[in-house]
Amino acid sequence: MLMTMKGKWMLMFHSNVFITDTQQSGARGGDKFYSTNWFMPMTERKLGPGQLPLRAMLSLEPATITHRQYPLLFQQGETAFGKRIADGQHPHDFFMELAALYDLKLSGKTLLSFYFAPTGDPSIGPTAYPHRESAAENPVGTLGHHQEDSTHIADDVVTVGLTHGIARIEASGFYGREPDEFRWNVDSGKIDSWSTRFTLQSGKNWSGQYSYARIASPEALFPGEDQVRMTASVMYNRPFRDGNWANTVLWGRARPLTDNSKENSYLLESLARFKTSNYAWTRIENAGRSNELVNGANHLPAGFQEEPIGHVQAYTFGYDHDVDLSPHFRSAIGAQVTTYGVADALKPIYGLHPVGVSLFVRLRPFSGKER
Repeated sequence: MLMTMKGKWMLMFHSNVFITDTQQSGARGGDKFYSTNWFMPMTERKLGPGQLPLRAMLSLEPATITHRQYPLLFQQGETAFGKRIADGQHPHDFFMELAALYDLKLSGKTLLSFYFAPTGDPSIGPTAYPHRESAAENPVGTLGHHQEDSTHIADDVVTVGLTHGIARIEASGFYGREPDEFRWNVDSGKIDSWSTRFTLQSGKNWSGQYSYARIASPEALFPGEDQVRMTASVMYNRPFRDGNWANTVLWGRARPLTDNSKENSYLLESLARFKTSNYAWTRIENAGRSNELVNGANHLPAGFQEEPIGHVQAYTFGYDHDVDLSPHFRSAIGAQVTTYGVADALKPIYGLHPVGVSLFVRLRPFSGKER
């Protein structure tokens, strides 16, 4: 990221921009030219006995992703133009995060933290996929997003955390509804949901977490359906000469409280940077899907009962290479291929072996000193 000092304030800026063309095979496959992106200005200073960071996370995806979605085979969740999204990923909100934090050191090993965000990230799940090191070169979302980390944009978030040594415990209250289709504003509502997360940071290269949440009415089309969500993850990062190796293993489960159905999703991500400017990665997923996919984006028939329909596997492999554009700006040209394993009940609709290919340019600010 870019960093500078202005008096007592440390100023920082980081961003990630992909300009992507995606082509997918099969009857449900789609083709699109679009951009996924985020921009993160931050500032921090000492205030009283503690430290005060202020963060914003912005995205231009409401403008750079037309028709309110981009192609992503087998994806479910949220709406576009009042209809359910099927085989597509919704854009992020313009305001992904507006947050103030305050960290108060109680002793040499103990830290008390407070987090306030009109829109932000409650204490559930690992780092969300747009910001994970292991996913930093992948331009598209994960199939398990709505079981694993979709709460990274929530409204009216209040969190208290206590860290001692390698252990951290957090609790959040927040408004549980997913963002609506108008992506340019900050939504708001009363705090009606809660979550808690336990994290162990056993050394500088290892981090693991387990989290549990009760989320009120997350989906706009099913306002009476509350949800329990659980996640567990382990991250491992290993620097080496002229490179780095970042990994995430993640499990997420969503269970509606109106019935006993469950959707589990599993993910393995691995990203290796080598010889300074080369990146190779994989993302392997096994995601539970529901029978809503059979109807696509069409309205559900009267009396429809949502049920699990099976698991879909996605195997992604990609590569890109950095190119210097200026002392503070780097770009990369890359590609990735995704093949799918299809649940038996979905094979008549999707075919046996659908494939997706994405070609992209990635843009990122660069300090010019370290990588």
